[in-house]
Amino acid sequence: MADNEMYALHVNGTRHEVADAWIGESLLYVLRERLGLLGSKGACEQGECGSCSVLVDDELVCSCLVLAASAVGQAIVTIEGIAPHGAPSDVQRAFVECGAVQCGFCTPGLIMATHALLERTPQPTGSEIREELSGNICRCTGYGRIIEAVQRVAVWRSIEP
Repeated sequence: MADNEMYALHVNGTRHEVADAWIGESLLYVLRERLGLLGSKGACEQGECGSCSVLVDDELVCSCLVLAASAVGQAIVTIEGIAPHGAPSDVQRAFVECGAVQCGFCTPGLIMATHALLERTPQPTGSEIREELSGNICRCTGYGRIIEAVQRVAVWRSIEP
């Protein structure tokens, strides 16, 4: 693929044409600047903070480290696609109920990481939660409320029919 060619990304269940893209653009840049999906946040731009986390073929990745062109043909899910519009996911609901949302900058990445964790490990221990979310930096909450939110969702999911 040469510079300034068009390619398509499959984001949140919809095909999006990306025109006049530079081959070296990150997935984060394309999501935010070309597709207008502003939920993923650019903070460190080095894959250290987790604010830009998205799912690519069900794998949690830092979108700032992924070339958008390398995601062609893969299913990409951002925070905007984690639940139907206007209906928060159980993880989003738990974050609000537990007070795990403060400034909101890290929240989309933490929610994406929590969804990925609970898909792999439906009943994670406190240590597993801490380990899995260690790639996400939050400067507001102190993590206690975040861990509580993850545990709450695990309980909800264990008692749902």
